[in-house]
Amino acid sequence: MEKLTAECVLDAKALLAEGPCWDEPRQCLWWVDIENSIVNCFDPVTKENKSREVNSHVGFAIPTSQNDLILGTFNGFYRLDFETGGETPISNPEAGLDRNRFNDGKCDPLGRLWGGTLSYDRTPGDASLYCLESTEKPARRVIENVTTSNGLAWSADAKTMYYIDTGSRQVDALDFDLETGTVSNRRTIIKVPEEMGKPDGMTIDQEGMLWTALFRGGGVARWNPATGEQLAMIELPVTNVTSCCFAGEKYEDLYITSARAGLQESQVPEQPLAGGIFHCRPGVGGFPSVRFAG
Repeated sequence: MEKLTAECVLDAKALLAEGPCWDEPRQCLWWVDIENSIVNCFDPVTKENKSREVNSHVGFAIPTSQNDLILGTFNGFYRLDFETGGETPISNPEAGLDRNRFNDGKCDPLGRLWGGTLSYDRTPGDASLYCLESTEKPARRVIENVTTSNGLAWSADAKTMYYIDTGSRQVDALDFDLETGTVSNRRTIIKVPEEMGKPDGMTIDQEGMLWTALFRGGGVARWNPATGEQLAMIELPVTNVTSCCFAGEKYEDLYITSARAGLQESQVPEQPLAGGIFHCRPGVGGFPSVRFAG
């Protein structure tokens, strides 16, 4: 198994950094600090990080075709003008579930937004995965009885969607119909051993291999989805690794988010870079992040 390392490129000391998403036109990395309710834009060239506080805990911030952002928050879906701070509510499919918030989200190859939720106490079955096709239509619930909706990825031919419910400690594959945005035939393809931590955010590379961040596992693992075999591990100097995405001119740069949340008080001095943004060149490229089409 190949072992890789990563360097910290932004010592953000975020409480819960998550949701990295590369913005090709702006050449910046969007990411969120969930529990501090902050949306960030990081420039890897200048190392400048711009921040904007929003109305509530925010699980993801994804660029749209209108050059603003769509957010998944404690209060549902919002649009955000990052420059002015203007927020426009769209809808909240979990209105009334005051223990739930949105967590991870990503757009499929046609620009539909898939966003999932969790309950703050991680009660099994309390959360769901939704698909938002446009701001003019209600989000539809695609998967229910979820504990912690997390990583998403699509195969290059868009025939398979990969999905993580962190509570299950596994990666699932589903047959994906690109035209209708529907899924079927859910099955488990990777089981993450307990000693490796919990699978969190996820991305896919140009060879069709999956990269999963490992919360409480101190790294990012590369897997073959056809066999379930672990192929590589990026080892980080922090325990709680949350997500990753490919970026850069040729999508050969892997950016990785991490968290200080979940550390015991005694661990914080031992992990000064926890909550930082890390960078690795794993020797394989990925794919562009897809903008929300609505």
